[in-house]
Amino acid sequence: MRIDQYLWFVRIFKTRSLATNCCRKGLVKMSGKTVKPSVKIYPKRIIEVRKNQFWYKLEVVNIPKSRLGAKEVGLHCIFHTTPEDDEIRQKQRLDFSPFRERGAGRPTKKERREIDALPNN
Repeated sequence: MRIDQYLWFVRIFKTRSLATNCCRKGLVKMSGKTVKPSVKIYPKRIIEVRKNQFWYKLEVVNIPKSRLGAKEVGLHCIFHTTPEDDEIRQKQRLDFSPFRERGAGRPTKKERREIDALPNN
């Protein structure tokens, strides 16, 4: 099965085209290397996905036949996140306020780099 299809099947991404685009942008890694959307996926592989400025690590358990319901995702992949990672994500969500003053416009290049430089555990 293709990796973009798998990420869509296990509900990491809402659409398959989002999964494909993330693979093309280099936001999906397998064995520490960025992968193309057409890379074949097999059980026991570790996949890292950057989504919402965080790196998520998951292990492939089974290959599903079709897109899964939310309750069945745990049968086909295991998420490797520690409680410390979850705490850091919660703190960053609370610390980072997407609010901008009216008329401030889009973030500048410098502000965008600062946003991207936030810890991505």
